[in-house]
Amino acid sequence: MSSRTVPPHPASTRAASARTTARAVGRRALVTLAATSAALSAFTLPATAATPGPAPAHASRGGNGYQAITLDGSRAFPESVAADRHFVYAGSIGDGTVYRGRPGATTLEPFLPAGQDGRTQAAGIKTTGNRLLVAGAFTGRFFVYSTSGRLVAAYTVPDTGEQTLVNDAAVAPHGDVYITDSLRAVVYRIPAAEVDGPATGAHRTLRVAYHLPDHVAGQSNGNGIATAPDGTSLIIGYWYSGALYRLDLTTGGVRRIDAPPLPSADGIVRRGNILYVARSVNNEVTELRLSAGSTRAVVVSERTFPGADTTTGVAVSGGRLLVTNSQMDTYLYGEPLTSPAFTIESLPLR
Repeated sequence: MSSRTVPPHPASTRAASARTTARAVGRRALVTLAATSAALSAFTLPATAATPGPAPAHASRGGNGYQAITLDGSRAFPESVAADRHFVYAGSIGDGTVYRGRPGATTLEPFLPAGQDGRTQAAGIKTTGNRLLVAGAFTGRFFVYSTSGRLVAAYTVPDTGEQTLVNDAAVAPHGDVYITDSLRAVVYRIPAAEVDGPATGAHRTLRVAYHLPDHVAGQSNGNGIATAPDGTSLIIGYWYSGALYRLDLTTGGVRRIDAPPLPSADGIVRRGNILYVARSVNNEVTELRLSAGSTRAVVVSERTFPGADTTTGVAVSGGRLLVTNSQMDTYLYGEPLTSPAFTIESLPLR
């Protein structure tokens, strides 16, 4: 959801062989999968006009410097993507598989198998040092692995009886990890000492560090998360309202950033003072420039590409922008796949 996890998405319009990426305007009933049971929970779409895109063409694009990276799996549904100097990773909301491949590779192969360590869904995925962080979406789980594949620790949300969507994570400069829960108005924290500790496979409970404002019950709220340029605050995007917030890690204060609303804001990644926001329903990536202090953000560009298919996650790898074609709406509705090939799009950064 992203980046993620994934908030609910509308069913897309289908032609005989493929669906267009046009999304309906306004409020529509949506359904999202509850991981702890077979029940379905009702959600509504934020009031926004989605950006129509060309029909899917999941193959090597060639033109305009675009390139499709294929995931080797029949239920990949890549909700998220992350990259470091050595590998590109993607997480499957469909079964929890984590995929991996070298930068520049055209295929990602299974790295952490589905269901391992109770990981049956994967939303936001991030890397830090020799650690790989995986959010467990509707399961309420979160996993810390070594980049060699060993389980460092597994976490579960506090048992409050509330629904949960453990969606995305950001790593502060001092090494603490901060995690959004889109169905609870909180941000969890894992101390750096636990992230960097020995790979014992310990099971722990996530601890609430901060509470978020403007939470709309029953909707997907805090979703994508990234550190701000100052290193002392976090930027959090809300899927339903499209608002961006700045959370000060020193004071705990949370203030809305002066920026245009970005409904269906999902995964977020920052490079310098530029913020890239994957907007899942809109099938685009919005690029924003942050002001000093991250109090304001202005839109620089809005980008889509041929075959954009529910763009939930975004990452930067070298001079490339990686965007997931999650097919998330297809997954949530159990309808025929748009394409049997699950892909991540690699675009020129500029």
